[in-house]
Amino acid sequence: MQFSVYQQSHIGGRKLNQDRMGYSFTRDALLLVLADGMGGHLRGEIAATIALQSISMQFRMQARPYVKKPERFLEEALHQAHRDIVTYAETHQLPETPRTTVVACLVQHNSAVWAHAGDSRLYWVRSKQLLARTRDHSHLEYLIERGRATEAERATHPDRNKLYNCLGASQAPRVDVSRQAALQPGDTLLLCSDGLWGVLPDSEIVHRLSSTGIVQAVPELVAMSAAIGGARGDNTTALGITWQGADTAGANMRDVISTALLPADEVSSSIIAADPAPTGSEADAFDEAEIERAIAEIREAIEKSSQLLK
Repeated sequence: MQFSVYQQSHIGGRKLNQDRMGYSFTRDALLLVLADGMGGHLRGEIAATIALQSISMQFRMQARPYVKKPERFLEEALHQAHRDIVTYAETHQLPETPRTTVVACLVQHNSAVWAHAGDSRLYWVRSKQLLARTRDHSHLEYLIERGRATEAERATHPDRNKLYNCLGASQAPRVDVSRQAALQPGDTLLLCSDGLWGVLPDSEIVHRLSSTGIVQAVPELVAMSAAIGGARGDNTTALGITWQGADTAGANMRDVISTALLPADEVSSSIIAADPAPTGSEADAFDEAEIERAIAEIREAIEKSSQLLK
């Protein structure tokens, strides 16, 4: 596999960045994950971190070196992440279960499959055309689909922040899984939080992704969103790849990752045990310690499950 990848996040006008993102890959499979911890609930950043760690750990177990049933894997991985969040809240006797939206994408054999819960999005762009994007699990999306609201109202509608689906809620999440999408060299996949798409129209996102390489387009999109959001802006996060497949003709090799020489049993990942705690007067040491303990618990549980499956 050969692809270019870039990820970036901006705290915006918030005291804490509750967005999380990362990618993992083997010789034959690539996993992209982005989660947006819900600020209206207790410690959304913990839910987002647990989601990334849980899904990444399941990828490590099943990508040998690729995932045999990608659609089933994504659906089960998101449900497992939900259960891990609920278990964490019960174990630590939290008054409320942390919640997060999530979008994940699995790329292998020149095809992509993605799944999401909530309003974190995926965009698939080719030759200046938007081929697909996820549909938000929100009340506003429901109204737009039924002609009771318009696309132009996304930034101003009073119900724009009302979600009916996420990980960590009292009921199991609804996980929407796409069909397999056949990728061509030059195709771009972008995962982003609502801090980005909430202030930039789809046309601008597609234009930026089509005009420059992903290494330039992602920071430009994040910077534009942060500037528009200003002092009241939301966390803004984006993770994107440009797919090269087996043909790198015309590609800038400096920015291209090739997995050809990666051992079949090895996994490379940008997803770490815990993101740094916020700095300044709002820093809370509880975050990092608690998150790391949660990750250790998840890892132990998943490893025990994997032993039972052998």
